[in-house]
Amino acid sequence: MTTAITDLYPTRGATETAVPRQDPVVWSAPATPGPISAADLQGYEHDGFLAMPELLTPAEVEIYRAELDRLVDDPLIRADERSIVEPKSQSVRSVFEVHKISEVFGALVRDERVVGRARQILGSDVYVHQSRINVKPGFGASGFYWHSDFETWHAEDGLPHMRTVSVSIALTENYDTNGGLMIMPGSHKTFLGCAGETPEDNYKKSLQMQDAGTPSDGALTAFADRHGIRLFTGRAGSATWFDCNAMHGSGDNITPYARSNVFIVFNSVENAAREPFAAPVPRPTFIGARDFTPVR
Repeated sequence: MTTAITDLYPTRGATETAVPRQDPVVWSAPATPGPISAADLQGYEHDGFLAMPELLTPAEVEIYRAELDRLVDDPLIRADERSIVEPKSQSVRSVFEVHKISEVFGALVRDERVVGRARQILGSDVYVHQSRINVKPGFGASGFYWHSDFETWHAEDGLPHMRTVSVSIALTENYDTNGGLMIMPGSHKTFLGCAGETPEDNYKKSLQMQDAGTPSDGALTAFADRHGIRLFTGRAGSATWFDCNAMHGSGDNITPYARSNVFIVFNSVENAAREPFAAPVPRPTFIGARDFTPVR
């Protein structure tokens, strides 16, 4: 029987509400050794993100990009429910649970350059709450509207606390024109509870175009006025770590230049998913894991 727990972050109610963050940002003790320097951890605490100009070498990028291309071109993968296609072009947009589908990406999840940073930020062993490759080809790939991941993971997956970190690793060049990641620095310190109930099977629509769980224009304007907006660019192999509650999004890609990345979400084993806080049932496990085995 699941023990009742206080909902620190109410959302999907009648009105939009903003409450201060109740959880730490960096969960490890200040002197805890790890691959992230004390200065960078302090920056992550303050801004809610950490940008790395080179996590993967050019040779490694070629390996992962070739594996991404292989998966996207595989008709069996395309037919799998874990593949999400663009509504207009019908091209593959994302492939979920990629660390289980692909041994190549499975090895990346276990790479100490990756999982070691997650452990250091979250102060515990971690498991993969979600993984996917995102394919954003040129000439019309749609973006991801402004949102906090934690709002969805709390409402629909049942994560009780903000003890989750994501890393987006670029497999193609991130220009300032091809639909790059945008984050509002410091927005992770405020939880924005969105208005409106969660529709049944909301994930089927939200993975193509976010609707439920999106902030109002007024709230987004206030956040942007207060925090500003940072656009992330960089070479293939660069990476951006960001807090689960950071307000972020990306625009459409109407350039000829693809923007593809591998996206991994690490959650603390001490923050395992429970029943959803604001949805009828949990999302499928390929989107929000229910296997809490630590990454080794």
